[in-house]
Amino acid sequence: MSKKFFLLLFSIILIFGTFLPQGKGIASSGTITISSEMVNVRSGPGLSYPLVLTAKRGEKYSIVKETGDWIEIKLSLDQTGWVVNWLVTKDNETNPGQAAASTGKNIAKANTDQLRIRSGPGADFPIVGFLNEGQEVSILDQNENWYKITSAFGEGWVIREFLDVLTVKSPSISSNNLKAGTVTADTINVREEPSASSSVIGKLTNGTNVTIISKQNSWLQISFSSLKGWVKAEFIETKAETSKDSPKNSTTGNYGTVTAESLSVRSGSSLNAAIIGSVLKGQRFAILEENNNWAKVEYESGSFGWVSGWYLEKTAQAPAKRSTKESTVTILHNGTNIRKQAKAQSNVVALANEGDTFTVKSIVNDWYEIELKNGGSGYVAGWIVSSNGSNAQIQKSGAESYLKNKTIVIDPGHGGGDNGTTGANGTLEKELTLRTAKLLYSKLSAAGANVYLTRSSDSFITLPSRVYAATANDADAFVSLHYDSSLDRSARGMTGYYYYNYQKGLADSLYTSTIAQTNLGGRGVRFGDFHVIRENSQKAALIELGYLSNPQEELTLNSGAFQENAASGLYDGLARYFKNN
Repeated sequence: MSKKFFLLLFSIILIFGTFLPQGKGIASSGTITISSEMVNVRSGPGLSYPLVLTAKRGEKYSIVKETGDWIEIKLSLDQTGWVVNWLVTKDNETNPGQAAASTGKNIAKANTDQLRIRSGPGADFPIVGFLNEGQEVSILDQNENWYKITSAFGEGWVIREFLDVLTVKSPSISSNNLKAGTVTADTINVREEPSASSSVIGKLTNGTNVTIISKQNSWLQISFSSLKGWVKAEFIETKAETSKDSPKNSTTGNYGTVTAESLSVRSGSSLNAAIIGSVLKGQRFAILEENNNWAKVEYESGSFGWVSGWYLEKTAQAPAKRSTKESTVTILHNGTNIRKQAKAQSNVVALANEGDTFTVKSIVNDWYEIELKNGGSGYVAGWIVSSNGSNAQIQKSGAESYLKNKTIVIDPGHGGGDNGTTGANGTLEKELTLRTAKLLYSKLSAAGANVYLTRSSDSFITLPSRVYAATANDADAFVSLHYDSSLDRSARGMTGYYYYNYQKGLADSLYTSTIAQTNLGGRGVRFGDFHVIRENSQKAALIELGYLSNPQEELTLNSGAFQENAASGLYDGLARYFKNN
């Protein structure tokens, strides 16, 4: 009996062995490491596929297979996802003679003319330059809707749809690229990674000379004695920057008049150079030197610095005065609202399309009064048109000035085993709150704020830990993001919550700005007994950004347009709050 049993068992094993996978066509063929700050992992090889999760820098995943520019990675025992190959580094790929630690930069080309480059990822950020169709740039970072790029003008952000990704270039690191630098701050932290949340591995004091190894976004990798790590670029002065700042008696023969309300003066001809002063709209300077789109001026007696040439009206002599009637504005977007009064809440009296031109009658704050084709007049926001003639281009008031150096903790609700609510069509609240939080994080970071996320991945964080993030960092504002649900599937709209009276101002500002930006229905600002605001000693608010239980509103909340507008609204709300407090 036992002999027959073993023969039967052996036969079964042979049969099953015949049908087991023999090749490695879809098996793991190595691993990848996420090399960008945050990378979207999608359910298929394309941007149109749903978002599965967001991976962060340094995370490693096994490769399943590759299709074109996309890599399928293993997320868990029974789940896979797809990432674009230029945002990851293959751990099993090394080229002969190339350092294993070298990383590549993705190269892209503008697919439209006069593509606006902004100082941050959002339409509210100032324009710092333009790209012409076909012009190539390097991609430094990305979020859902924007690419951070660098080219001859410096660094900036552009809308993703207007760049075509080309190839990956991996420059080798040579000793010829090393530069000397000097610490300019009293004390700076040296961190393990190029991130403000990374571990501090040492400190350097003012005047310390260091060797600059490489640069990544606004961080420098430096070495000093046996210490090697990352520091903020604004606190290091290079010899090249110092030489650029030496006064020159000669001029270019041109003059420049400042057209922005306030324009930063920098130590070098780059957005990465330290801000050393500012000049105001209407001030006029002799241009001493020009480099790309930057102009060197004597902004104070004996003090020299660089300003962006995009905000200078250049002339060979003093500009002659012209009446406003000689000036016109051109509409930049289809469906632009022309309003009865110079404010966003005023009634719309007409609509205009891209390319329409109107004569300027007067300027009221940040609005142009224009002459309509029917002989009447109306007002258009100055930052959504281009100005032609003697009037300076109006820029939307710089929210960055109110956010710079503020400490803000963003709390994406739920996470890990806590899904939050589930939408009518299956949307998980925990995924949507993180998506919104990361877009807001990008905008606030670009404005110079110190930003912390209570979670940056699909992880469970206790309520006391979320509150501790606010107190430990002495936050100027704590913003908890959520999406709502109700048994009544017709319920819709946004709600703001506070617990203490001193939190109401923040909740009001966030709610009002986000409602205005998204045009979503509003349910008001009210008292809410939620742990993260009740137990919080900092200025804190909780925002429910809409109802996932409403099938129609769920589709809106999932759209890229809503996510961008919601993040912009929250950003503006924080800026407005700090401006008034």
